[in-house]
Order: sequence, then C-alpha cells, then structure tokens
Amino acid sequence: MSFYSQNSNMLQKKFGTEPLAEKLEESRRHSELTSEDKQIIITSEFFFLATATADGRPDCSIKGGNPGFIEIFSEREIGFRNYDGNGMFRSLGNILENSNIGLLFIQFAPDQKKLRINGNARLDYSNADSPDEILITIEIRDIFPNCPRYLPNITINGSSPYNPAAGYTPPEPAWKSKPDLKPFVKR
Repeated sequence: MSFYSQNSNMLQKKFGTEPLAEKLEESRRHSELTSEDKQIIITSEFFFLATATADGRPDCSIKGGNPGFIEIFSEREIGFRNYDGNGMFRSLGNILENSNIGLLFIQFAPDQKKLRINGNARLDYSNADSPDEILITIEIRDIFPNCPRYLPNITINGSSPYNPAAGYTPPEPAWKSKPDLKPFVKR
C-alpha cells in the first residue's frame, strides 16, 4: 500500500509539491515507534480516532483518559480500553466493519507537537462482560509527525474528572440525567 493515494500524487504533480512530499515521506514517515513518539503517546490525555464504515462513511471521536491509558505493546502495536460512553458503539462498530483507522495525538506543552498514526485495529471483546473490558489494539502501518503551526496556544488546566482510575468513582455525566435519555441509561 502506497503512503500517498493516486489523487494525492496527482495534486502533488499539479501544484509542484511532489519533491517535498517525497522528501517528507522518506525522512518523516516511519512504521515503528521512536522514543519521542512513545513519549507523546504515554503522556497523552486524549487523541482523536478516525474510523469508517465498510462503505467508507467516516466518523471521528475523541478518546481520553489519564496519561498512560494508551498502552504500548511493541514498536508496532498500541492499544487502549473502551471507556464508558453513550452506548452507540460507532467507532467500535466501524472497526468491526473496516479495520483501517487513523489516530491524531496533540501535545500542547511543553512543546506543541502533532503525531499521526494509521493502522489496523482489532477488538478483543469475546470474554468481555462489560464494555469497559473491550481492548482495542492497533497494528501500526504509518507514523508521521505533523506540523503543529495551526494549533492554538492552549493551556490544559487539569484532567477530566470522568477519567477512570483505580479506587476512584467518576461523577455521572449530566447527559445521563436528561429526561429523554434517563430511562434508557444502564446503571
């Protein structure tokens, strides 16, 4: 599988960016996590997950947790647990239909950095008795840093109080108490 699609190549040729695109692929794209990549991942409190249905309809969601919620299994494999959500299972359902996924990690401090990872995901839910026991494992295909120049200057003032942690019971999110949804929320 090529790093660039045919249409990416066509646009690179049309606008004269083909030499730069080739150099970026050659010098930045890699398929095994570096120590810098690992540092970004293990300190992340969130990332964006892009999935698509079998027929290619995209979806994007944010996944979050305390630093370390994304596990590094090897230089080519990472994973995370499914956390309590709204029960729609859009991302996980898409992964079961189409394993191709994209992850975007953003680091605001101490330096602004963006890291993109593309790969194939699989779910381990056969022995799960609850959704939070589902493990999502990503086999890495492409890793590439992405220019952070358009990131706003944001200061993160604390972690989400909803992040799961051993010995801690997160508060219930307000949406679960909305009158139209409350009867359908599993307790």
